[in-house]
This record gives sequence, C-alpha cells and structure tokens, in this order.
Amino acid sequence: MRSINNNIGNNIVVGEKVEVPIVNGEYVHSIDFDNAATTPPFCSVLNDINNFAPWYSSIHRGAGYKSELSSKVYDNARYLVQDFVHADKDKDVVIFTKNTTESINLLSYVLSQQTEHQNVVLSSWMEHASNDLPWRGKFLLDYIEIDSLGRLSLNDLENKLIKYKGSVKLVTITGTANVTGYINPIHEIASITHKYGAKIMVDGAQMVPHIPVDMMPFNTPEHIDFLVFSAHKMYAPFGIGVLIGPKTVFKKSEALILGGGTFRLYTHGKIQWSDPPLKDEAGTPNVMGVAALSSAIQTLISIGMNEIFSYEKALYDYMVEKMSHIPGICFYSDTSKEDTVSIVPFNMVNISHQLMATILANESGIAVRNGFFCAHPYCERLLGLSESDMEYYFNHKNVKLPGMVRVSLGLYNTYEEIDKFIKTLLLISQNQEYFIQKYTDKIIALENPGC
Repeated sequence: MRSINNNIGNNIVVGEKVEVPIVNGEYVHSIDFDNAATTPPFCSVLNDINNFAPWYSSIHRGAGYKSELSSKVYDNARYLVQDFVHADKDKDVVIFTKNTTESINLLSYVLSQQTEHQNVVLSSWMEHASNDLPWRGKFLLDYIEIDSLGRLSLNDLENKLIKYKGSVKLVTITGTANVTGYINPIHEIASITHKYGAKIMVDGAQMVPHIPVDMMPFNTPEHIDFLVFSAHKMYAPFGIGVLIGPKTVFKKSEALILGGGTFRLYTHGKIQWSDPPLKDEAGTPNVMGVAALSSAIQTLISIGMNEIFSYEKALYDYMVEKMSHIPGICFYSDTSKEDTVSIVPFNMVNISHQLMATILANESGIAVRNGFFCAHPYCERLLGLSESDMEYYFNHKNVKLPGMVRVSLGLYNTYEEIDKFIKTLLLISQNQEYFIQKYTDKIIALENPGC
C-alpha cells in the first residue's frame, strides 16, 4: 500500500526508526499514535535549525549582520503564516505566542478590555479546556450543544445567537475536535455568527496540521476573524503558538505581559506602546521556534495539504474497518463520515483505558493517549456520565477516573504500523484475563491521567 513517504523520501520525521524496550526485554520499532498531543519534528525542520543556528542572534535591536538576518527570518515568518492560512496581509496581524493555550488566553484578555461583563461568549461542549477556561470570569459563557454522536449542533448555535439578542461578542469553536476528530464547518459557522453581529475564533490546533485552512477575505460572511494554532502539533518543536486577528482589535488593547520590546518610548511617568504585534510579544522572542515553524510550513506546503488529508484519511478508514471486526471494541465517534481527521477514540469491553494504553506500550511499543484529553465535559457526554457521576469523582480523589483511548495518526504513519496495532488489539481481546492479571500491579501504581 502506498505511503505518503513515497512522495518525499523516507525518514520524514525524526525518530521514525527509534527502538523502544517492551516488557519481555526486547526492543521494537516505536509506533507513535499520539500525534494529536504532539508530533515528532520533521527532519527538514531540524536540518534548517542546525543551518540557522550559527546565525542566531537578538532581533530588532542590533545592527550586526547576525541580528539583521535573525530579524529577517523572524519577520518573514509572519508573511509565511499569513500565506499558509490565507490571512489578510494588510488587516490581520500575526502574534507569536508559546502555544494555542497562550494564544487563546491572550485573546480573552484583549477582548475582555473591549467589552462589558454582560457580553456573551459562546463556546461548545466539544472544546479543549484551553478554549473554555480562559473565557470564564471575563464573559457570560454559554455552550453550544452537541448531538448524540458528539457533533456540533448548528441549530443550537443559531438559537443561542437569537436568544442573546445581539449580546454575543464571540463564538469560539474548535476547527477539529481533539477527541473525535470531527471537522466543524467553520465557514458555515462564521456565516451564521456574522449574521447576528458576533465574531468567530477558530481553535485550529487539530485542524491546521491536517487540512487546508482558509480564513477567507474580510467583509465576507465566511471570514474567520481569529485563528489560533500550535507548531508542536505540526512537526515543529521549540514552543511556538500563533494568534491571528484584526490589527485594529490588538492596537486598542493593553498588553497582557509588559516589558522589553512592547514600547517605543517610556519614562517613569509616561509610556508610548509599540504597535501590534510587537506590543504583544514581550521580551526576547523565541526566534528558533519561529524558524522551526517556518520550516515546517514549507515542508507541509511541499507535500500538499490535500495530499496529507487524503493519505491520513485512507489510514483512518483502513484502521477503523479493521478495528470494527475486533470483539469488544466500542467507538466514541461516528467513523462512517468523511468530515473527520485521523483520530479514533475507543475502549474495549472489560479493559480499562489505563490498562489498554499500558498493554499497547509494554507489549508492542505503541504509544497512544488515554483519559479525558483535556476535554472533560465532551468526554463525559460521550461516555454517558451524569452530573451525579461526576460529583462522585470530585468527592473521591483516590478513585481512578473513567476515560477512553485515543489513537491519532500523522502523515508519517504507515499501514504496517496499523497492522501491528490491530494484531495487538486482537491479542488483547482474546486473552483479557491474562493481560488483566499481568498488569494489575502496574495499573494500581499509575496515577489518574487527568487530561
């Protein structure tokens, strides 16, 4: 079966051929199925970073050649980001942060300065904590409903926009759910949102690495007002996040973090702030991280975002079809639809999520994620847990939390890796008592995974 690596050569990411120890003392090829959390770096990214490192210097403050070169790398990255997601180069500003979480916290702070406390922010039941918690306490926060399969209800979105009669400041929605992989129709959501005078923010952390993203032109109903995403989920390490939005919004707000680089001139009695994005990037910036992001974007473009989505979707379809034939497998997403990226949440009857993740790692060197994935309300709904159930877990801190197992694929994963995964699942299904006894002590020693 064809691999996307055929288009660009083998060893596209660092660590593809790394071997890890398993329970019998042998070493096996590591299989990373936890890409929704963090992806390994592209080899091209590390090569570019090594080539850039001798020229690394402070930016915007030096006249030396290295400083000028580093400044150029840093500043040009903004244009590359804008091109990648089709932001407006004249009206939008690109602000570099540490990650998506910091980007959303920054935006919540900025918007809270420009509104009344009675204004409403609509989040949803499928959001990651980072697109829920930052809005609490600053706005009246409400949540768009999901259906029985965990999909976003556009009817409830519109009903809530009508209900609040023009008081909604922002609809903040994930582009792709980090638990189920569902792709939300962000441009349709934008059109509905703008019809009622609100703006839209898209959490693109799980979307930007997998499918083409277009912010669409200003003054069109489909325009995405704010977009955030993280480099560490798109094959670029070193800690960089992106926040994109209208310059006018950030120009009239106070900076969240104050210090070097945020001002043009100041005395003990007066400050003249720099224009965004500099005002919102206090201190010495992460130039290496920005260079890594630029390199990753160039590699993604060279492969082709449509090609990436098609290949990952083929892997996904192959995997869920094989999994559906294994006794005891329970899916927590609708695997029959096309509008999903390669994320599969599941459990196996009689095998806890902690035990499943432990067996996969220890028996076959397969890394997955288990727990609630920092999207607790969404997982609670998908698992059918009630408010009284959750109250029990709040009151019994020593009780292991429920959860599920998440498999998330990347563009470097292969059909052969999936075959090994399926073989291990089948072995677990056929030998449940053996594995429960074998790993009981190890599971008791595990702490609750939380996220």
